[in-house]
Amino acid sequence: MVIESAIFADQLLFIVLPYLSLTVFLIESIRRYLRQTFTYSSLSSQFLENQQHFWAVVPFHYGIIILFVGHLAAFLIPRTILAWNSLPLRLYILEATAFIFGVLTFIGLVSIVVRRFTDPKVRLVTSLADWVILAMFGIQIFTGLYTAVFHSWGSSWFAAAVTPYLWSLFTLSPEVSHIVAMPWMVKLHIVGAYVMFAFFPFTRLVHVLVVPNPYLWRKPQVVRWYGIKRLLRSR
Repeated sequence: MVIESAIFADQLLFIVLPYLSLTVFLIESIRRYLRQTFTYSSLSSQFLENQQHFWAVVPFHYGIIILFVGHLAAFLIPRTILAWNSLPLRLYILEATAFIFGVLTFIGLVSIVVRRFTDPKVRLVTSLADWVILAMFGIQIFTGLYTAVFHSWGSSWFAAAVTPYLWSLFTLSPEVSHIVAMPWMVKLHIVGAYVMFAFFPFTRLVHVLVVPNPYLWRKPQVVRWYGIKRLLRSR
């Protein structure tokens, strides 16, 4: 009975959940773009307070981008990653680099949370979805750093074990045998990624689907802030 429950849980979390997550992501992203196009924005609070915003967002974004590229590389070119890691020194460099950017991302996230808690104006424009996605990021970063410390050489076993599982999902022939033997913290990290992916189009993060494109060719924009008192006097 216990074994059957474990098998069911693995199928639910690592077969059903990823497909459900992808379905929710696609449907809500399209619906929101068609019916709430204006909300496809980061809704930046930079104009409310810029100094702490800069020191929070910059390390967070750089860290997230590097970590994402690293995961994507292990998914797309696993043999190249394994060949790189065949020399211990190169393996150490890759693992240390990933860990440093993970810490950088964590520092940026903490600064973002502190800013949204301590600045009244920023806290006022922070929605429930913002807090939820920040909590999700916190869980993902924690589980990622924990995995890096206690389950070493993640770049190698990700390329060797997780990548075949992910490709099996893409080919519609899911094979969870690569995942079921993983430590529970690694499983939590994977499940957390699926949950974040499903929640993604309900948050301000959805802007990454469109922002990089028009910014490449649109003309420079000048934004002027007149202030409430001056605006009232003009009336």
